[in-house]
Amino acid sequence: MSEIDVNQLLNQMRVMAQASQAGAAGGTGSAAGPEAAGGAEGVDFSAMLKQSIDTVNQYQQASGDMSKAFVTGDPNTNLSDVMIAMQKASVSFEAMKQVRNKLVEAYQQVMNLSG
Repeated sequence: MSEIDVNQLLNQMRVMAQASQAGAAGGTGSAAGPEAAGGAEGVDFSAMLKQSIDTVNQYQQASGDMSKAFVTGDPNTNLSDVMIAMQKASVSFEAMKQVRNKLVEAYQQVMNLSG
């Protein structure tokens, strides 16, 4: 995997954060929908979340494949590449867990507001 994928994931998270801030700042009770929060391009939160999860899954699978190749003695796989792939998978998974925790926290706050 390349660093471009990690940067792309981080950029997607920044876009989601900006869209949520724009929606919260401009929320005067109108039912504008996701297109208004994301501007002209219309940010689809569920599609971005799915793409981010798929990217994390790809890192996890690549890490597992490289680990297996190293353990089985593949001469084209070196330890440093395996360790880098494992760290990328770990960091991306931790970031996804933090996003999940923030989503659960936001959901709980919304549920407390309605009751």
